[in-house]
Amino acid sequence: GNISRIFGELITLIEDDKRSGKSDARELTLPYSKEPFTVPSNLYLIGTMNTADKSLTQLDLALRRRFEFKEIVPDIHVLESANQYDFDIVQMLDKINQRIQCLKGKDFQIGHAYFMPLCKKIYDEKTYIETLQRILTNKILPLLQEYFFSTLDHIGLVLNDNSLDEPSKRIVVQANLEGELFPFAEKLPKFNALYSIRLNKNCFKSVERIKQIYM
Repeated sequence: GNISRIFGELITLIEDDKRSGKSDARELTLPYSKEPFTVPSNLYLIGTMNTADKSLTQLDLALRRRFEFKEIVPDIHVLESANQYDFDIVQMLDKINQRIQCLKGKDFQIGHAYFMPLCKKIYDEKTYIETLQRILTNKILPLLQEYFFSTLDHIGLVLNDNSLDEPSKRIVVQANLEGELFPFAEKLPKFNALYSIRLNKNCFKSVERIKQIYM
């Protein structure tokens, strides 16, 4: 919604010096009950916003100057306990986010919360690997598809396809189906470039391929 309209006259009342008991205390009359209303000095308004989800317009300046803003970036160090069975999850998230920053911007970094299920002690290596595979396949990959919906080949850059010679281990596969789909065409038209790209989710079945992300 329109945040300024939602707050209405409250925008003025939440200012520090205009609260009840302060030097320039203000009050207004509520439109329905007709009762006087002020904002107490001990009331804290706390809001969170994912910068990747913000609208195309900037936050209203009248609202912005009444709040303090603190940037909270992904904290890779909380994932140190996730480094089990010779997997370096800290390094994995760090590398992924460095590449995303270069291709998309810092506001699109992936949060550490995605990998938190790996922080508890998992006594079975098979269970650990299956959990990591599920995170990559069902959470990280769909998010990257949203980020790079018009440039899917960038997913290969983020997940380090570049150093792989074996096609079965690449996440981005060029299908090249034009000749098969139109075998009798004398001259092929220009095709949708995204149609020929396939995402090979099975590549995450390879432990070596997963580790290749942060190599």
